[in-house]
Amino acid sequence: MVKFKTLKAKEVKFGRNSFIEISKRKVVTPVGENVFFAVSRGYYLPDETKRWRASIALPSEKDKREKIAYLIKSFE
Repeated sequence: MVKFKTLKAKEVKFGRNSFIEISKRKVVTPVGENVFFAVSRGYYLPDETKRWRASIALPSEKDKREKIAYLIKSFE
């Protein structure tokens, strides 16, 4: 059985009721465990409940995350 655990999460609100959530997660499988980062886009329902539309996983290696951050910052 696969289990996911959110270790830390922060969000950036934008638009009327949308957000981007950056989270550090851990997945545990019978074979082992792995830590990764997830970037998820979501929105709030009228009762403030969160719903997610899409998500991508990013590698946990620092050099890879720095390269991704550099590329994002380079767009203007």
